[in-house]
Formats: sequence, C-alpha cells, structure tokens
Amino acid sequence: MKKIIECVPNFSEGNNKQILDLIAQAIQQVEGVQLLDVDPGKATNRTVFTFVGDENTVVEGAFQAIKKAQELIDMRGHKGEHPRFGATDVCPFVPVANATMEDCIQCAKILGARVGKELGIPVYLYENAASAPHRKNLAAIRAGEYEGIAEKIKQSDWKPDFGPAIFNEKSGNIAIGARSFLIAYNVNLNTTSEKRANSIAFDVREQGRIKMDNGKKVLLADGTPDRIPGTCKGVKGIGWFIEEFGMAQVSMNITNIEDTPLHKAFDECVESAYKRGLRVTGSELVGLVPLKSMLDAGKYFLQKQKRSIGVSEDELIKIAIRSLGLNDVKPFDPNKNIIEYVLAATSSKDRLISMTLKSFANETASESPAPGGGSIAAYVGSLGASLGTMVANLSAQKKGWEAKFETFSDAAEKGQVLKETLLKLVDEDTRAFNKIMDAFSLPKSSDDEKAIRKNAIQKSTEYAIQVPLEIIKKSFECLPFLEQMVQEGNPNSITDAGVGVLCVRTAVYGAFLNVKVNASGLDDKILAKKYIEEAEKLLVQTIESETRIIQKVSSAI
Repeated sequence: MKKIIECVPNFSEGNNKQILDLIAQAIQQVEGVQLLDVDPGKATNRTVFTFVGDENTVVEGAFQAIKKAQELIDMRGHKGEHPRFGATDVCPFVPVANATMEDCIQCAKILGARVGKELGIPVYLYENAASAPHRKNLAAIRAGEYEGIAEKIKQSDWKPDFGPAIFNEKSGNIAIGARSFLIAYNVNLNTTSEKRANSIAFDVREQGRIKMDNGKKVLLADGTPDRIPGTCKGVKGIGWFIEEFGMAQVSMNITNIEDTPLHKAFDECVESAYKRGLRVTGSELVGLVPLKSMLDAGKYFLQKQKRSIGVSEDELIKIAIRSLGLNDVKPFDPNKNIIEYVLAATSSKDRLISMTLKSFANETASESPAPGGGSIAAYVGSLGASLGTMVANLSAQKKGWEAKFETFSDAAEKGQVLKETLLKLVDEDTRAFNKIMDAFSLPKSSDDEKAIRKNAIQKSTEYAIQVPLEIIKKSFECLPFLEQMVQEGNPNSITDAGVGVLCVRTAVYGAFLNVKVNASGLDDKILAKKYIEEAEKLLVQTIESETRIIQKVSSAI
C-alpha cells in the first residue's frame, strides 16, 4: 500500500500573505503532494505548513518549499515571539500511514543533503534523525537563535550535518528531522503576564524548572542544574504574550500523545493556573490534530461528567471542542483541523453514507446496479448496532442504575465502533462492485491484455467476496452485545434491541447471498468453497442466535 508521510515545515514569516501563497504554490506544483493546512501566526511571525505525500514526493515538496522560502524570506530583519534560527526554521517528517520512522529518517537525510549542497544552507538533523545525542533536542540546536549562529557554527560540536559551516546571513540555518506526530497546542489565560504564563509552562513541561535555593541554582555533581520535573511527559512549553489576542498563552509541543494526551496537557494547565489565581479561558490548536486525540478528549470529559462514552464520533468531537475551548481565539473546524478528515476531503469522499435517507433510497431504487444488496446489508447491520447502542446509552443514564453505568457505557462504546465499521462497508461494497466492472472493461485485443484483464477480474472478484464476508463478521459481532441489552438493558427499550437483532439477521443473510454469488465467478474453486463455508457457518450461528434472542424479547413483552 502507498506510504503516506507528513511534512510540517515552519517558515519564519506570518504576515506577508503573498510570500506564503508563493510557498504554497511551490508545494502544490509537486505532483502527488497534498497541501492540507497553512496556519500563519502574526505575533510569532511564523507559519506552519502541513502536506503529505509518499517518500519521494514529500521530499520534493519540502525542497521546493525551502528553496522558495530562501528566495523570499530575509532573516536579517526578522522579529517574532517564537524561537527561530532560519527562514525555514524546522522541517520534520512524520509517519502517517504504511510508513515507518526509518522511512522518515531517510527522507530527512536525503532532503538535508540536497538542501546543504544545492541551496548552501547549513542543515542540522534532529529528533530521530539526529547524528549525535546532543542534537536530538530541537531547543538545543536552536539555542542562541538566529543572532547566535555566527559564533555557534564555528564550534566543533555544532558543525552542520550538511551544507557549509558558514553563517548564511539571509537564510540562517535549518533543522530537518523525523519525529512522531506532534501537536502544537496553546492554552489561553486570563492574564497578559508572560511571567505567569511561563510559571505554568514550567509546572507542566517535562523538563520542569531549575531548582533554586535562596536565589541560587542548585547544581548536581556534574555541575548541571538540578531540576524539578513537570507533570507532562513528552511536553515542551514556554509562556508568552500574544498581542494579536491580547492575552498570555502557555505554548506547548506535545511530542508523545500516548504519554500526554491533549486533554491531560489542558487539565494540568487548568490546575496550575487555578493555584496561581488565574483561569484558563480556552485553547488553540496550531496545524492539524489526529482524530484519536479529539475522540479521547471527548471520552475523557464525558467520563468526568459520569456520562456514557458510547456516543457518535461527531458528538465526541463536539464535546472535546467545547471542553477544551477550541473556539476561544479562532474557529476550530473539524474538517480543516483533524488530519484524517482533511485527507478524506482531498481524496474520494464516501458518497453513499453522506446522503440523506431519502437520497440513499432513491439512489438504491434507480436503474444503476449499485448500491445493491451488499451495501444495503451493511447499512441494515449498522442500524442493528445503532439500536443496541441506543439501549446501552439509555440504560447507562437510568436513574437507580448508577452501579451499572460503566458496564453500559463500555457496551455503548463497543456498539459505536461496530456501527462506524459497518457504515464504512456501505461504500466499500459499492466500490468492490465497481472494481469488477472496471476489470471487465479492460482491453482484450492481445494475449497480454487478455491475461492482465483476467487477473484483474479474479482479484476484484475475490475482493467482492471479502467485503460482504467482513459485513457478515461485523454484523455477527453485534449479536452478543444485543443479547446483553435484551437481558440487562432498560426493559422499556427491549423491543428496540429486538429490532436490532432482526436487522443483524438481515445483514448477515443479505451479505451471505453476495458472498455466494460472487464466489461463483472465482476460478479457484477450492478458495471459493472456503469463503462460502466460512460465511455459511456464521449464517447458521446468526439464525440460531436470532431465534433465541427474539424468543427472550417475546417472553418479556
């Protein structure tokens, strides 16, 4: 599968739109690159670009952007709130899909060598691409900033990895690296005091603050300052005043979202601010954020409210936005700020599940052969999961059932996952059908063309079996969950769970018919038999479960 690597160059320009547009054009002119986001900051005089591509196109896109920035940005007059030492200050590569950190390290080295040789800019490799331990931390490489380069670059410890060891007055230096997904995140305060914002940053960031004793630094045996560590692992942070917003912020880079989720960084700032007599008024995301970070935040804040976390993806995101105050200083648009949504928008959008119910019914009833039974089976299965999830959520909030809250909340979360998976399979089944049609339309004038066409037909046919088989499996997974809701859920909603079971039976049976008819077109009859037997076994189990669960529903009513 195609590798997707993200590149997030930061340019030392945040006010001149013409310059930023020209850099964007340089990136977009590289075929195979998708520019996802451009996030300028006026007070920081810095802009974060985000684009993706494979290992070759993403490097080319980065080089063209750096080259354009060298032409247009003159560091000799640059001023801004954010630490910086070059026209293109940093340029990290991040693995997104089917790519490894090693792939990103290679991208950094290839780009670094080219920038140093062709553009004459001193290059330092950092984070996972670092050539030495003391160069891993970006802050260490950038210490002294642009104004300190002339002297620092002469030191043997700070000889560039690529390019000349000479101060480039116009362009400065550049740090090129490979890292995990980083969230640039600012927490807003009800103060204009940079000093107080810094105090909160010291409480939160991993390296914390230097330990003091009667106004003097406490030193360790090796002469380095002793430190009081902060509360958030993998977080770098400083405090600053942003004139544009008229407030101070705690500005953080969250470098490991597993160790420190977005919501933890926010809440730690809230707690620190409260102790200092301050209030957090909201927060700001710079660039893109992974969907998981938003969903985890939504679940976290719902759990704090003792509410079920088994709600829709859209609702979790809304809860996260409200709880984190992400609309405080500028609008937060999930379709523009969540990386998975941006990627989906720039590629083929799921056509069917974006329709209204009426449009979907009309499309199904049209003369087009797709969507057909497979897509309908997947959709009916998703409705079965949805009904079970509804019962779980109603049960979680039932008065007097507080002791069972976690059980039903967990069940609802499981139901949401099954629902979302089956919804994705609605469009996937139609795509599988279209792949077969595309294969049959391939040319067959020569023996080579016939061989290619036959191979494509067989591959697409097998995929058209695998998709409905997956629909069967995911629908079947709903049955234990639905049976649990019939037995333990809110008795006022038992018939809803029963209808969910009937939906699942229809989904499994309908998808089974698709497996069977598509298997007839597979030349490998042994493989075809294997697929049919697997599907038939799940169908039999489904009918047995449906009979048993519906009997329980009938007895209860």
